[in-house]
Amino acid sequence: MVPKPGDVLYVNRRASVQFGGDRALIFRVITVSGELVHHDWIWLTGYVLDQTGNALARREIFVQKAGLLRADPPRAVVRQPRRKPTAATPTRDGPRQGKRATT
Repeated sequence: MVPKPGDVLYVNRRASVQFGGDRALIFRVITVSGELVHHDWIWLTGYVLDQTGNALARREIFVQKAGLLRADPPRAVVRQPRRKPTAATPTRDGPRQGKRATT
């Protein structure tokens, strides 16, 4: 598989030993280097994504094409907007309690 700009990939140990275990990452490709360094290895530039699809860091990685896996783009968490508190409606307490005039 040759990735294209915009592709989201799951990069793990299959692509390179440096991404094994908890170092695996979700990666959105920006550019693919056309320069051949080693057979079936390519340089990719892109962004490491968090679980909600936000870019955490821009990186350049050197990986095996055969080890790359397409990933579903992470979905942003949709938060419900906070409801604005409503102003309290004044209540009528009845007639004012105060001193009464004496006659």
